[in-house]
Amino acid sequence: MTSTHHAALFRSLHTPARPLALANVWDVAGARIMEAAGAPAIATTSAGVAWSLGAPDGDRISRDLALDTVARIAAAVTVPVSADIEGGHGETPAAVADTVTRVLEAGAVGVNIEDGTRPPSTLTARLEAVRAAAERAGADLFVNARVDTYLLALGDPATRLRDTLERARSYVDAGADGIFVPGVTDPGLIATLAEALTVPLNVLAAPNTPSVKELGALGVARVSLGSGIAQAAYAVARRAARELYGAGTYDSLRQDLDYTHLNDLLGSSG
Repeated sequence: MTSTHHAALFRSLHTPARPLALANVWDVAGARIMEAAGAPAIATTSAGVAWSLGAPDGDRISRDLALDTVARIAAAVTVPVSADIEGGHGETPAAVADTVTRVLEAGAVGVNIEDGTRPPSTLTARLEAVRAAAERAGADLFVNARVDTYLLALGDPATRLRDTLERARSYVDAGADGIFVPGVTDPGLIATLAEALTVPLNVLAAPNTPSVKELGALGVARVSLGSGIAQAAYAVARRAARELYGAGTYDSLRQDLDYTHLNDLLGSSG
């Protein structure tokens, strides 16, 4: 499938009728596992990528390392890939535009870019640069803008919804195709956000979040697990290590993935 077809497919998957569920990964093995499980698309997690490379999350790894991971994943799967580029891997709009050009060269058809604690105007300028870079490349890039007001508890709680929607609208005007609001789990709030937005709403799922089907009924078009799988995977590693160096037993390995299955899965990649 060509990148053009991948891009069109990825865009079409954003619908509340059947929300795009993304089990975010950080390496090729994870991507192949998700694809084999039926994932219609693959998305990376910046946290998982950073941790796997020995760095904390939060714009702490080099752009080259981050994009090398994206390229490896995109080359190993047959479904569309979206890259988490954190704040854009650049301090200026021009640098962020260069990141996007390289993301497209790596084979991804979507990006997730966040505002964090930066002024909203910073992300607005970066989004304009992202859209311009995609247009120069002739690419139908799906740009998902992350609004961190709820995740990071920014601003006054009494005006957080209004502030979130104001940011979202400015990001859409700057070129965002979707809005990601992590940190919201209340069904009423989710429904309000979905109704107020003119583009697909993405939420972050956790054990206390409504199911994908229920989220779709609320108007959500995209559901992400974010760093959740990476956190769960490293929790297994810690449990196994504590058991090994404590009781000297190995029960934590009982739910492992079969060696031959994993080996065969990776042997069929690309």
